[in-house]
Amino acid sequence: MKKNSFLNDILQNTSCPQGFWGRMILRGMNCFHASLARRGMKQVDWRPEWNVLDIGCGGGANVKRLLKLCPQGKVYGMDLSEESVAFARRHNAGELDRRCFIRQGDVCSLPYGDGAFDAVTAFETVYFWSPVSKALAEVFRVLRKGGCFLISLEASDPELGKAWTDRIKGMTVYGAEDLKRLLSKAGFSDIRMIQKKEELHIIAHK
Repeated sequence: MKKNSFLNDILQNTSCPQGFWGRMILRGMNCFHASLARRGMKQVDWRPEWNVLDIGCGGGANVKRLLKLCPQGKVYGMDLSEESVAFARRHNAGELDRRCFIRQGDVCSLPYGDGAFDAVTAFETVYFWSPVSKALAEVFRVLRKGGCFLISLEASDPELGKAWTDRIKGMTVYGAEDLKRLLSKAGFSDIRMIQKKEELHIIAHK
């Protein structure tokens, strides 16, 4: 397949959605990533008062789920894409600027204070964090002591992942042990991995 084919151009919107095709990708993410997100969220003992950050919030569907899981807390969504931020705000309009706060930002320079969150989530987004070590250090910084970090991924085999990484610029598929090593290096402990075929959920604590 040609490197600059029409399909490949559309697939670039998986990392930073823009324009019409970006909005189509975001609608798809809200729908097709739902089961993965639910399975990941079941791995965490959520508390109603928690304040949570969803990094790479995309179309905002997971922000809405987190608002239900933490009904006395606040949920913050952040994404590098302006299109994603606008889409996620519309999807959560009912709670926006009350218990829900969504903004544009870079995971390598999170616009939040130290220890600001009880939990941080990352669904189908770690592939695009660069440099990933700096991003994980930032997640560690904004978590409170004892806080929980949930990563959920549909792809966790670098070899099989080449079908995507050869097409999507800046995408890296990490193996489970690679991510465990990177999390440990960033300071995380009590790292638990749940893997079934390619799907991977990781729960790590500060």
